[in-house]
Amino acid sequence: MGKASKDKRDIYYRKAKEEGWRARSAFKLLQIDEEFNIFEGVKRVVDLCAAPGSWSQVLSRKLYLPAKLSAESRDGDLPLIVAIDLQPMAPIDGVIQVQGDITNARTAEVVIKHFDGCKADLVVCDGAPDVTGLHDMDEFVQSQLILAALTIVTHVLRVGGKFIAKIFRGKDTSLLYCQLKLFFPNVTFAKPKSSRNSSIEAFAVCENYSPPEGFDEKDLYRLLEKVGTPSGSEDLDCSSAWLEGPNKVYIPFLACGDLSGYDSDRSYPLPTVAEGTSYQSLDPVQPPIAPPYKTALELKKASHHGITDLEKLSLDI
Repeated sequence: MGKASKDKRDIYYRKAKEEGWRARSAFKLLQIDEEFNIFEGVKRVVDLCAAPGSWSQVLSRKLYLPAKLSAESRDGDLPLIVAIDLQPMAPIDGVIQVQGDITNARTAEVVIKHFDGCKADLVVCDGAPDVTGLHDMDEFVQSQLILAALTIVTHVLRVGGKFIAKIFRGKDTSLLYCQLKLFFPNVTFAKPKSSRNSSIEAFAVCENYSPPEGFDEKDLYRLLEKVGTPSGSEDLDCSSAWLEGPNKVYIPFLACGDLSGYDSDRSYPLPTVAEGTSYQSLDPVQPPIAPPYKTALELKKASHHGITDLEKLSLDI
């Protein structure tokens, strides 16, 4: 009953299972590509915060598998896809998995090694923290995750490359926009049709990577802080307050995906089935193989069994 109810309330959740995607977020990357054509000419890709792997699946189906099935392709010409996450995930055809920290420069070295010394054409990141419901807090933590992702982006992305990252819109979005503009002349915030209207989620589409002249990766955070404190005052927190009034920044914001397609906030009737049979909800394509909450569940289960044994002992007495 619960599964069928969610299938009715969330059309993209249902479609993801029907089409073999590990999560509904796959449609978000597909719709971004429809609008920005981000996969054109891409041979090397990095997927940050990749687990459970829906975006890596999209990369595999859009880049690796077509090249593999092409008669003209040779093994050395196949696109290379590297997926990075602290959590392990089930294998995906054509995807190299690296279990590591995206804020660590050593992880960048591992990626470049997989690319035989070359750099990536595209970096994508659908990572997000566990939300608290406090929008200001969630927005801040998410923006810090994006800036942490820039640590590896500045090491592995080639000049002219693209970077796609999830953002949470809020009062300091203009600051994040200006920080990204330091490295990308073209930055657009996009809202895919599959992203719920009720969500503050959007995606930064950053094109044509062009680091400042003489840029040293070690100076990344000093450079980012300078955007928030243009006066150079060291006693001020990095803030977007100065981007208001005469300095106000207007951010390009675009809805993408088929606007006449499925509405992520609407309920749709379940598919019709043969007479005399009931609708059967599909199981998720690939449950997490080592979710971070696994230990908590095991402890809870052990605790429950412990109480049960104690109760039995008291009854025996």
